[in-house]
This record gives sequence, C-alpha cells and structure tokens, in this order.
Amino acid sequence: MRILPRTLRGRFLLIMVIGVLGAQVMSYAWWSAQESEEQNARVDEMSKNLAYSVASTVRFFRSLPHAYRHVALDQLRDMGGTRFFVSVNDHRLPVMDIGDGPAKELVVDTMRRVLHRELGVSQVTVEFSHPRNLRLLSTEVLLAEMPPRWGQHTLLSATQDQPILVVQLPLGGGQWLYVATLMPMPGIFHDDFWLSHDRLFVLLVVLVTVIGLSALGIRSATRTLGRLARAAQRLGNDLDAQPLRETGPREVATAAAAFNRMQRQLQHQVEERERLFSAISHDLKTPITRMRLRAEMLDDPLQRERFAASLDEMDQLVRGALASVKGLDMHEHAEPCELRPLLEHLSTEVALLGGRVSIKGKAEPLLIKPLALKRALANLLENAVFYGTSAEVTLQDSPDVLTLTIHDHGPGIPEEQMNRVFEPFVRLEPSRSRHTGGSGLGLSIARHIIQAHAGTLVLTNGLGGGLEVSIRMPRPGPFAH
Repeated sequence: MRILPRTLRGRFLLIMVIGVLGAQVMSYAWWSAQESEEQNARVDEMSKNLAYSVASTVRFFRSLPHAYRHVALDQLRDMGGTRFFVSVNDHRLPVMDIGDGPAKELVVDTMRRVLHRELGVSQVTVEFSHPRNLRLLSTEVLLAEMPPRWGQHTLLSATQDQPILVVQLPLGGGQWLYVATLMPMPGIFHDDFWLSHDRLFVLLVVLVTVIGLSALGIRSATRTLGRLARAAQRLGNDLDAQPLRETGPREVATAAAAFNRMQRQLQHQVEERERLFSAISHDLKTPITRMRLRAEMLDDPLQRERFAASLDEMDQLVRGALASVKGLDMHEHAEPCELRPLLEHLSTEVALLGGRVSIKGKAEPLLIKPLALKRALANLLENAVFYGTSAEVTLQDSPDVLTLTIHDHGPGIPEEQMNRVFEPFVRLEPSRSRHTGGSGLGLSIARHIIQAHAGTLVLTNGLGGGLEVSIRMPRPGPFAH
C-alpha cells in the first residue's frame, strides 16, 4: 500500500497537514504542561492559606473555655455569610469523600503538613464532599436541610462542581472540631485530557484554514508544473506540439523557457537529419545511374549481371533511406478517425495484390495522425498477406485503450529474432530475402509511428502458426490537449 500520494500537490498537502498538526499538538502539549504547573502552584498556595486559616480557627477555639465554645459558634452562625462553617461535635462526622488525582493529594498533604507544624497534631482528617452530601453538626443533618436563617451562609452558594473542603481534628475531651469551607477553585479535581473538546475544535479550525489556503497556493504553483509534465509527454510523440507559456513564478517560467528552447533544438536537429538523408539519397542516384550505364557496356555477361545486381541492391537501399525519412515524417495535424473504415480501405488495396484481409469488431473514433497511421497499418497488412497470403484483423475497444490484432498464416518469426526485425534494413533469410522485394524498413517505420501515438507494437507467434501483431493505443492519446 502506497503511503505517499502520487502527485506533487498531494505530497505538499500531506507535508502541510503533518507540519501544522504536529506544531499544534506540540504547542498544546507544552501549553497544557505549563498550565498544569501553574495550576499546581495556585492550588498549593491556596491550600497553605486555607491551612493557616484553619489553624487560626483551631487556636481560637482551643483558647476558649469549654462552656463558651458553643456561645461563640452561635454568634458566628447568627452573623451569616462567614467563610468557614465551624462546629464542635461529639464524634467525627462521616464524609463521602470525592475527588482524585494529584491536585487532591497536593491539598491534603499541604493541609496536614501545615496543621502539624502549626498545631502539633497529626490526627487530622482532610476530605472533600459534594454539597448535596455534606453533613453538619452532631445530628448529621444535610446542608440542604439547614434552617432558613442559614440562607446567607457561603456553603449554600456552592455549585455542583465546587467541592467543599472538610477538616476534622480532635479538641480533647471527646470533642471534634469540624471546619468546612468552599474550595476557591471549582473543578480542580477534574482530570481532563490535555486535548479537550474545545482545543480539538480550535485545532481542526486552524488545520482546515491553513490547509485550505495552502491548497489554493499549491494548486497555483503545481498547475504550471503539470503543464510542463504534459508538454514533456507530448514532446516525445509530437515535436510540433504547441510551446509552453513562459509565465508563473520565476523558476517555473525559466523551466518553461528551457523546455521551449530544447523543443526548438530537437525540431532543428530532426529537420537537419531529414535534409541530410534526402540530400545523400538524391546525390547517390546520379552515380548509380552512371555506373549502371557503364555496367551495360561490359563484354563479360557474368560480370555484367553481377554489377547490375549490386547496383540494384544499392538503388534499393537508397530508395529505402528515402522511404524511411518519409515514413518518419509526422508533420500533420491530429484528428478523430475511425479505424474500421481505414482498415477496410487498406484491405481493398491489399486485395489487388492477391491478399485477403478479414476485419472483426469496431471501435470509436480515435485522435490520430491519419496519414502516418495509415502508412504503419499498410506496412503491417502488406507483410501479413505477403508472407501469409491472408490475415485476420480484430478490433477491441475500451474506455482506456484500443487494441488491434493482425494475425497471418505465414511461417512466423523465430523467437530469438523478434526484436531484430525492428531494426532498419533487416530482413530474415531465406524466406524474407531482398530478392523478393522490400527494404526491411516496414516494421521499423510501423513501430515508430505507433510509438509516436503513445502505443505499443508487439510481435508473437500464434499458437496455431503464423505471426500475430498486437497494437495497443491509449485513449484519449498523446495529441489530446
């Protein structure tokens, strides 16, 4: 399974996603660690303040005579709105302890440490209660059941997520001092995951925004590269393709200019080669003609015949060179063409030479260069009927590729010679001798034309004998812009 996208745009977007996501996650993790540190510092400071307040309250009640403790408690309750609820009970009240985690441990440890240092007591119970479960006084009455005159007490203003700190320690004489107060920091015991829903939402918003804006920029940057890639693919099949527009970023415009310059140089080199072949072939005709006239003047018939045969072979090679240049000339416009009518026309021409060609199947129009493809198919059909008398042509079409198969009834080709027959001026002996006509350029020209249409030409020996030529041409083809 491929992990990386196949396109440059996809890889850029993947890099952006990983970069933005990684940066956001690391920043949130660092920020959460800092926030946790700061919260622990605040909790520790708050715990110390509460502990010193509780210690002062305990010292105050310790200093009172036993008979005056309840009087002082009643006066505090009548005042209302006090921060601490204080009572002296004849037993330790049960508390449904809540909360967990490092924040609670920090509060409990700080309270016990300060109370032990300030009061010298170690038997201290530090617990946390939910407001609805908090019990008060020796009767263990619930907070919600306290009389109306308690309506102004701070404990009654507690929210559902605000825990109440309960500290109980012995006063001596079988009495327990009970101190309850609201925790100033609601929700400190909630062990939330560092990547909360709010943070996750913000992360997604940032990610979508950055990726969306980056996608627009990357699309604009890679569009020109895509045009350059398509132009390079077309150039391999058609040197006369339209040059690229030299626009866009400086690097892309420079690459487009270099590509256009390379295309012009290739066109110039091909034209020079064609002119050179044509000039050499044309210039060779004159000395060949003079030599043929001189050969006719020889007295020895055997020598005259040998000279004439050598000159015929040389003349055929010159004609083959001209035919090769002409066959590789693809300077024509591509247009939609139906292959079946083209094959039927070629089969009619081949029938005049005594060959028989049957055609099966049909295909939708294909964007091709008609004259060039007609020359390639003509060469293949002429070979098929020349060496196999008759041939069957089969068309198979699909949305992606068009397949054309030519099967003859000739002797076939040895497996070790399959690639060699595509070389120029190569004809296999003895059945494919030059004395039978031809220059050995037909297959070479045909394959060049098929490859120029981004297709493939493959030769195989049929199971029942004969040679099978398989041509596969893609849709929509290299000439579709």
